[in-house]
Amino acid sequence: RPHRTQLYEEPPSGCWPIVYSPDYNITFMGLEKLHPFDAGKWGKVINFLKEEKLIADDLIVQAREATDEDLLVVHTRRYLNKLKWSFVVATITEIPPVAFLPNFIVQRKVLKPLRTQTGGTIMAGKLAMDRGWAINVGGGFHHCSSDKGGGFCAYADITLAIKFLFERVQGVSRATIIDLDAHQGNGHERDFMDDPRVYIMDAYNRYIYPGDGFAKRAIKRKVELEWGTEDSEYLQKVQTHVEGALNEFKADIVVYNAGTDILDGDPLGGLAISPQGIVKRDEVVFRAARSRGVPVLMLTSGGYQKRTARIIADSILNLHSLGLLGTERPACALGSPSLEHTVRDSAKDLSNLSLQ
Repeated sequence: RPHRTQLYEEPPSGCWPIVYSPDYNITFMGLEKLHPFDAGKWGKVINFLKEEKLIADDLIVQAREATDEDLLVVHTRRYLNKLKWSFVVATITEIPPVAFLPNFIVQRKVLKPLRTQTGGTIMAGKLAMDRGWAINVGGGFHHCSSDKGGGFCAYADITLAIKFLFERVQGVSRATIIDLDAHQGNGHERDFMDDPRVYIMDAYNRYIYPGDGFAKRAIKRKVELEWGTEDSEYLQKVQTHVEGALNEFKADIVVYNAGTDILDGDPLGGLAISPQGIVKRDEVVFRAARSRGVPVLMLTSGGYQKRTARIIADSILNLHSLGLLGTERPACALGSPSLEHTVRDSAKDLSNLSLQ
C-alpha cells in the first residue's frame, strides 16, 4: 500500500493545472549567480503570465515540498544521506562555494527549492491525469537517478512522477518521456533502463554533457543533434519523432521535458533554435499528445539565458490561444485585451515559421 502523501490531495477545482511555489527560486547571497542557471527564472515565468492576465495567484496550484518518504519511492536512503554533505551538493549543483556552507543552510537555501519543485512535478502528474494536461513551472531534473545526482539535478522528479502514477492512479501503466532539453536525460534513462512500461524519446546535442553511453541504451528513439542545429531541421525532426513515438507506443501519460537550453546562444546547449522555434516545438508536442487524447505533463527543465523565462511564458500563452490547454479559461483571464494582443502577435510570428 502506498504511503500517505500530501502531494496527491485534491487542489481546489477552480485552479488551473499550473503548479508553482515562490519557494522554487534560489536566492542566496549571490551564490546562485556563480552558476549560469537563472535561479529565479521560475518566478519570472509566473510574473509574465500574471501580466498577461492568464493566471492569478489563487488560480494556480501551490506546489508542496516532497518529503523524505515521498523521495524514498525512488531514491535510496544512502543517496538522500549523501545530500547531508555540503560538498556533495556543491558537486551536483556545480556551485563550488556551496561546499563550504553549513549543511542546514544548504538544505534550506538550495535543496528545499529543488524538493519543492520535485513535489510540484509529482503533483502535476496527477493533475495531468485529472485535467488532460499540467505544467510544472519548475522541475525536469533529468540528470538525477535513484542513487546519483548531477548537472544541477539533485532529485529524480521525472522518475518519481511516473512511479507515483503507476502506484497510485488506476489505469496508468505505460508512460512516454519526450525529453527535448539540449542535454541527454541520463537520469530517467538509468532509472527505467529495463522497464518496458516506459518509452523514452530523447533529442539532444550529441557532443555535450553528460555523454552517458550506458544510459543511451534505454532510449527507444534517439535523435542526436549536431552543434548549431537550426529551426527548420530541428522542428522537422521533432515533428517526425514525436508522432512516431506516440504511434509506436500507446502511453497513458506523456512526460514532456521542455528545456529551453536549445535556444541560440545558450552557453551550455550548443544548438541554435530561435524563440519562435521553441514556442513551435512545444506546440508540436502538445498537439500530438492532445490529438490522441493522451494527458501531457510539461516540465521546464534547463535554460541558461535571461530571456528564457519570457519564451516559456510566450509558449504557454500560445498553447492557450490555440486551445491546446482545453477550452476552459480561469475567470481571471476573461476578456483580457493584453492576452488577446500577445496571442495575435505570437500567432503572427508562428505563421512565418513553417515546418518545411
